[in-house]
Amino acid sequence: MIIVTGATGKLGRQIVEHLLNRVPADQIGVSVRDPEKPQARAFADQGVRVRRGSFTDAASLAHAFEGASQVLVVSVDKMGEECVKQHRAAIEAAVTAGARRILYTSQMGAGEASHFQSCRDHAATEEILRESGVPYTSLRNGFYAASAALFLERAVESGQIVLPADGPVAWTAHADLAEATAAILADEGCFEGPTPPLTGSRALTFDDIAGIATEVTGRTFTRTTAPDAPFRDQLVGNGVPAESADHLLGIFAAARAGEFSMVDSTLAELLGREPIGLREALGETLREQPSAG
Repeated sequence: MIIVTGATGKLGRQIVEHLLNRVPADQIGVSVRDPEKPQARAFADQGVRVRRGSFTDAASLAHAFEGASQVLVVSVDKMGEECVKQHRAAIEAAVTAGARRILYTSQMGAGEASHFQSCRDHAATEEILRESGVPYTSLRNGFYAASAALFLERAVESGQIVLPADGPVAWTAHADLAEATAAILADEGCFEGPTPPLTGSRALTFDDIAGIATEVTGRTFTRTTAPDAPFRDQLVGNGVPAESADHLLGIFAAARAGEFSMVDSTLAELLGREPIGLREALGETLREQPSAG
């Protein structure tokens, strides 16, 4: 049985939906924190095994992972020691359950020397996987295009994209990564260890994104570089926790260092088509927003 964790989240949900097109429902299990969520119940109605599983509750993971041939550990939305601790718990539970293969949603740029805390956490988790003694696949996902949309939230009304200096990023759609992950899960011998970067076909800066936003909306978007320290101070002044502000700045530092700039064809090969471009990924979000005035 293929077990997918975090199956009601944005990525996990889409992975299961694609997996249902490739594997019989009774060969799929999901581990979710709340089995009563509508999406979890919808999966159960389709014949998917739904069980409660929390990365902070070893007993629940043992039950959720029972009978697993493969376990996909979808990374948690945390950073630092707590993040790695939870990933370790999930990996150990998969090993104990007898899984033949463990998969993990990592990120391009994963490395212990990364400027971005999340990438250092991914590197630490990959080391746990290497030491687990079980064959594993670490999915080096491209940077989520959805994050670009979040960075544009304040700019939508003003037209001013005021962010720290950046570098090229191979922005990648959740939908494409979900489809590719389902393909990898359905082909158990596909990839050992870290995958090549699973990225979109272009690496773009926020200067490029300003141009795309202008074309999509018909309104002018201007890119302005904000110095790191004042940008951080503004975030904290607006109520963002200092640690979160530092993590956010780490994304821009990593981008400036080229950690997210590599473009690779592996995702396109898995999909059998070109990945969704950032113009398409941002288009719906930008068109949904009201213009100023």
